[in-house]
Amino acid sequence: MSYVSPKIRPQFETLSIELKNEILSRDVRLENLFDLIAVLDQIVADN
Repeated sequence: MSYVSPKIRPQFETLSIELKNEILSRDVRLENLFDLIAVLDQIVADN
C-alpha cells in the first residue's frame, strides 16, 4: 500500500488524477520530494 507523507501531499495533489493513480499503484512510500521525483523518473523510464 502506497503512502504519501503530509509534508509533500500539497505537491502530490497538483498532479493529474492519472499520474496520482499510477504512482499509488506502484506501492511506494513518498516521504519527501526526492522520493516523488524518483517515482516520476521510474514512470518515465518505463514508458
